[in-house]
Amino acid sequence: MSDDTLPFDLLTIGRVGVDLYPLQSNTHLQDVETFGKFLGGSPTNVAVAAARHGRRTAVITRTGRDPFGTFVHQALRDLGVDDRYVSPVDGLPTPITFCEIFPPDSFPLYFYRYPVAPDLQILASEIDMDAVRSASVYWSTVTGLSAEPSRGAHFAAWEARGRAPLTILDLDYRPMFWHDPGEAHAQVDRALSMVTLAVGNREECEVAVGESDPDRAAEALLDRGIELAVVKLGPRGVLARTRDQRVEVGPFPVEVVNGLGAGDAFGGALCHGLLAGWPLERVLPFASAAGAIVASRLECSTAMPTTHEVEQLMSQQQLPGSEATATVDVAAELIHGGAS
Repeated sequence: MSDDTLPFDLLTIGRVGVDLYPLQSNTHLQDVETFGKFLGGSPTNVAVAAARHGRRTAVITRTGRDPFGTFVHQALRDLGVDDRYVSPVDGLPTPITFCEIFPPDSFPLYFYRYPVAPDLQILASEIDMDAVRSASVYWSTVTGLSAEPSRGAHFAAWEARGRAPLTILDLDYRPMFWHDPGEAHAQVDRALSMVTLAVGNREECEVAVGESDPDRAAEALLDRGIELAVVKLGPRGVLARTRDQRVEVGPFPVEVVNGLGAGDAFGGALCHGLLAGWPLERVLPFASAAGAIVASRLECSTAMPTTHEVEQLMSQQQLPGSEATATVDVAAELIHGGAS
């Protein structure tokens, strides 16, 4: 079997664009003089992050038929991500995202996705459903549910996949992409019945299931049939729960340069660890360390660390606050077990 016909380790769908990030920190956007140009978009970054760990990845998305669209293809290939499912949309520009950098905790984002982003023009009829079904991990984000035809394409892909193990929804709620939180809740509630793993912070969990307390949010996600709920706790670290396991780990302390992209590094490393068959007690610290490394760098996609870099950071630091209440190999359970 040639590489072109092998199933993907990770297939993501959704947002893509070009990040134009300031090369001056602690400077308002109107005063910035120079910018760096990088590949961007959360599910795209997750695919890049997993590729850095040696995983075979691809992204389903759309760009404008413009120079920035050409850049997206070039950057994906350079970063080891298959670009066969990236198609152009006539008449719409490839999105651009600016940010301001005020470490350690203020990084305002400015999305230029007008009149509508090409990645929200993904059509169900153009998705390779065989690739969706065969991918070891299929990763989607809530942003893809914010408009048609992308919304319909997402649900069609989930229907084709049949709630197979490691069908992941990044709760990734961005208020600027929605008319109101109630609409987002309705769409996420429907999506949760079609996925097996959910990842989000406390605010995103509140939109999804009406709970911001980490344990109650995780319980609510499990009640929706999710096999693994991962709740990011900000400076407290991350909590993961299955029906019979609870694991919580603290963060890795680093000097923050730009907090954007850390969650995507976490996602790609999470996928790698689950695919490797690691228990949660190993997966979560590894993913947290990957996120910490990206937070210590300027850009997102090209900042994604290698496995060696993550392991090196882990060996240098003692992760605080580790706690586990069971020792089930959840990765094997999710990959090889059934989904309710």
